[in-house]
Amino acid sequence: MKRIGFVGLGLMGSGMTKNLISAGHSVIGYDIEPSKVDAFVKKGGGRADSPDQIPALADVIILSLPNSHVVNEVVRDSLRLFETGRKGLILLDTTTADPILSEELATQLREKGIEMLDATLSGTSKMCADRDLTVMVGGKEEIFKECRPIFSAIGKSAFYMGKNGSGALTKLIVNLVLGLHRMVLAEGLTLAKKAGMDLHKTLEVLKDSAAYSKAMDQKGLKMINKDFLPPESRLAAHLKDVRLMLELGHRVNAPLFLSSLHAQALRAEIAKGRGDVDISGIISFYEDLSGR
Repeated sequence: MKRIGFVGLGLMGSGMTKNLISAGHSVIGYDIEPSKVDAFVKKGGGRADSPDQIPALADVIILSLPNSHVVNEVVRDSLRLFETGRKGLILLDTTTADPILSEELATQLREKGIEMLDATLSGTSKMCADRDLTVMVGGKEEIFKECRPIFSAIGKSAFYMGKNGSGALTKLIVNLVLGLHRMVLAEGLTLAKKAGMDLHKTLEVLKDSAAYSKAMDQKGLKMINKDFLPPESRLAAHLKDVRLMLELGHRVNAPLFLSSLHAQALRAEIAKGRGDVDISGIISFYEDLSGR
């Protein structure tokens, strides 16, 4: 069992560390919010007083952070891997990352003898706690195989996608399709409501029809019941992902018409002060337009 250092004990990080500890891994953790570290320690984790203590105490370091820029800052300035990192260390970045920045960081770390995998995750924080995640990984295949016990502890399945950056790229594609599933579900439910239909029966039929998607299981009742707080994932966080998708589409000259419209809808909701509600709250965009 590898010794694991973990940075970022938020909604996803707390779920992953719980499952890693349950699987028998030794985990030492750090977060900028002391209360999150306290909760982690109560579950059996070890406390790191500062992130630069972690590299000497771990075989694998896992990051669960907001974006690639924060990842780069933590790697350089907090963990200080370019100064004190040791050969043979493995870094797993579970962040929804910019694929190009992720690949660049992996190349730089490899020069120091440190291997990095972009090990992105598909699933909500609840799915994370239930070990129901899909893990999508980019990097060296032999390092992926070496880390399989870790992936088995945090998720139901793990896919090797190719070179560094491939895991991050796969996550953006998954989130693109998933986000549009939620958007079209919100549009359909709004039409049903305006037409005077029973929303619960409509959702039941949708879930039993050829139109079915997991978004209906995860967010259908939340949309109908306006169950937007506390969020499993925030609208503002998804806009960050959509921006990455659009940037990637621009780089590779891929048309992303629907994602462009999705970004506008998300911006409109955030401008109304709804950025911190659950992503199922996208239905409010349609309800406002329909004159609820």
